[in-house]
Amino acid sequence: MAVRKQDGADVKLRLACREPFDGRSLLQFLAARAIPGVEEVAHDRYARTVRVPGGSGVVELVPPPAAPGGGTGRAAPAGRASGAHVLLRVRLTSLRAIGQVVSRCRQLFDLDADPQAIDAALAADRALAPLVAARPGLRVPGAYDGFELAVRAVIGQQVSVRGASTLTGRLAARHGTRLDGAAGPAGPPSVLFPRPADLAGADLTGLGLTSARQATLRALAAACAAGRLNLDPGTDPEETAARLAELPGVGPWTVAYVLMRTGDPDAFPGSDLGLRRAMERLGLEPGRADRWRPWRAYAALHLWASLAEPVTQAVPSAPAGPQAYGTGPGTSSVMPAADLAAT
Repeated sequence: MAVRKQDGADVKLRLACREPFDGRSLLQFLAARAIPGVEEVAHDRYARTVRVPGGSGVVELVPPPAAPGGGTGRAAPAGRASGAHVLLRVRLTSLRAIGQVVSRCRQLFDLDADPQAIDAALAADRALAPLVAARPGLRVPGAYDGFELAVRAVIGQQVSVRGASTLTGRLAARHGTRLDGAAGPAGPPSVLFPRPADLAGADLTGLGLTSARQATLRALAAACAAGRLNLDPGTDPEETAARLAELPGVGPWTVAYVLMRTGDPDAFPGSDLGLRRAMERLGLEPGRADRWRPWRAYAALHLWASLAEPVTQAVPSAPAGPQAYGTGPGTSSVMPAADLAAT
């Protein structure tokens, strides 16, 4: 299916954010998971297609530049407002939904976080203090569309990060909506991700998905299409977790990961093999995560990022970790055994 590319309205906005802001790590995370044709990270900016009531468009987000010397930004002096902002460029067929677009872009880049408060809370734990110092202002990458994020999470349960992007791109190309006149999947974003109703009864064979993954995706889509599951930011995390857990093939890791990416700052996929490995490298017991409430999602990002660093504490038999945020060519999506058993 394709939609005609209409003459649209271009808008450029500055979205305020608190410093420090680690835009580099945010873009690295999103780049590793970008869906071909739907998202693109290049030239220090993130771009994607979006659906809006009565139309569609493309948005582009440019983080603030890194601090001089290659750092990730610095906090504004006490009592002074930060002048940092993320540049948002929008081209839509209709500007009626510009408010919705701004709200979702803010959630995607975690722009309402208070990094000084979060960093201070996590750095109070001596084990996390060096990680926080290495990446001040680290954000939890959000999701522009919760359903899209959940689909990609399900697809990524048993494949590499890169493999999940490839498979999700195939699904989007077959069942999404192409913007007429736009470039193909190898070029700028050109495909609108399929809606729940598009996938609820869709034929998902031939995409490289197992029959179990196909069943899970159709169940997820049907629940969202029927209104039984709402993955928009601001919904009750406990209710969302309960609804997700009812779906076949969705285990604790998938639930926690979706909650973390859709706005729950305390979501923590504790069964994740990467997190367990990072904690073992630091000599931490699983229960240590309780100290990091209510910011455990941010702690998870710091721990994942730490796997790219050399081991600085003696932890016998600690295996080498993947590149930051799973960006290596063969990096696993580190699904825990608990979720694998549930699929």
